[in-house]
Amino acid sequence: MSTHSIKRLPVDTGISGWEAISTRSTPVQMLDGSVTADWLIIGAGFAGLSAARRLSQLRPDDHIVVVDAHEVAKGPAGRNSGFMIDVPHSLSSGEYSVAGESATALEISQNRFAIDFAAQAASEYGMAPTTFDSSGKINAAASQRGLKLNAKYAESLKGIGERFELLDAAQMREITGTGYYLGGLRTPGAVMIQPAQYIRDLVDGLAGKIILYERSPVVELARAGSDWVARSPQGQVTAPKVILAVNGHIEDFGHFKGRLLHVFTYASMTAAYSDDALGRAATGQSRWALLPADPMGATVRKITEGGQSRIVIRTKFTYDPSIQVTSHRVAEVAREQRLSLDARFPELKTTPLEFSWAGRLCLSRNSAPAFGEVEENLYSACCENGLGTVKSTLAGVMAAELATGTTSKFLDTFSRGPQPSMLPPKIITSLGVGSVIRWQALRAGREG
Repeated sequence: MSTHSIKRLPVDTGISGWEAISTRSTPVQMLDGSVTADWLIIGAGFAGLSAARRLSQLRPDDHIVVVDAHEVAKGPAGRNSGFMIDVPHSLSSGEYSVAGESATALEISQNRFAIDFAAQAASEYGMAPTTFDSSGKINAAASQRGLKLNAKYAESLKGIGERFELLDAAQMREITGTGYYLGGLRTPGAVMIQPAQYIRDLVDGLAGKIILYERSPVVELARAGSDWVARSPQGQVTAPKVILAVNGHIEDFGHFKGRLLHVFTYASMTAAYSDDALGRAATGQSRWALLPADPMGATVRKITEGGQSRIVIRTKFTYDPSIQVTSHRVAEVAREQRLSLDARFPELKTTPLEFSWAGRLCLSRNSAPAFGEVEENLYSACCENGLGTVKSTLAGVMAAELATGTTSKFLDTFSRGPQPSMLPPKIITSLGVGSVIRWQALRAGREG
């Protein structure tokens, strides 16, 4: 009998501003007692809930149970920057690379499939425009090097026939209200989401189609005859088929060990402020979304609702194989983010950072997902490689199709992709990844 004891449970440091300002209508229900189901999904983030939605479409009469260690939107799904990006967006190369023509075309088609799946959910479940906004995104350059990176990216996008628009400093100031940026590159296909609200709206939309148990960490997953039994401190779920949507914690379930890189990034959100009080030009238009021209730079978003605005800034990457960081680390980074924000928007110096938090990423050395049937009737939809909104949505849908024997063109190509490659010994990996992150952060300079 195959038994996996899970010793390390998810730890999420700091309160995500996205989660704090979101709302939910479904009450929290914890697993209590013994439950049987046709399907069990472990993890209620982008991958898990996308798998649940796809299963509800493919097997509408089946009993689908989803369990999560915490409350929905309090984990990584509610902690990211909220960019659903269609065009190539590699974090590991030090720039947003475009690969070979066929590989790039496949990546774009997969990303757009995932975005379309999310858009259908947003429409069906009545998500607000502030939750799901097809506004595109801008790669913002704050230095000459950033301008060169944008120019290189523009050439690569042009080479594959993708639309883009180069913006000058005046246009960037009109959008953002600051003279900090020298230029930008806008791509129209990205969708901006309020990640925590999107996840909670997915849960609300799936009500009646799934049963969700929160605050119910799986501490053991064991094979019992033809079924799997997942045990939590207060109960258990028995199901013939299980989808693991736990991202980097897939290692704790006994799979892909020595193949995954556990990285944290950090974000802060300002308190709400009135544009009228600052002067409307201070932070520009009511909503905008900036990625850094250099991937190691600062991601910055402005959101406005009900006449009140907030700025969200995401900076810094750290390698933490323990999959846990301290509150002290989050506070230290928040102080750095305060300086970065003040350099961009000096009018906001008296507006405090209300929320600061860390978010977990899972990467593989060759940018491959941890996907597939890892044991009989046990499926993995993990390792999002730094773009969890899109890649995890795709993996969740693909896992549901794989587990149900559904034929699709995307599943065929997705399933034939490589597995995450083995990492060097731990000490070499730690030294190497840490050194690369520090060097790339130093090189990013003013972009950070």
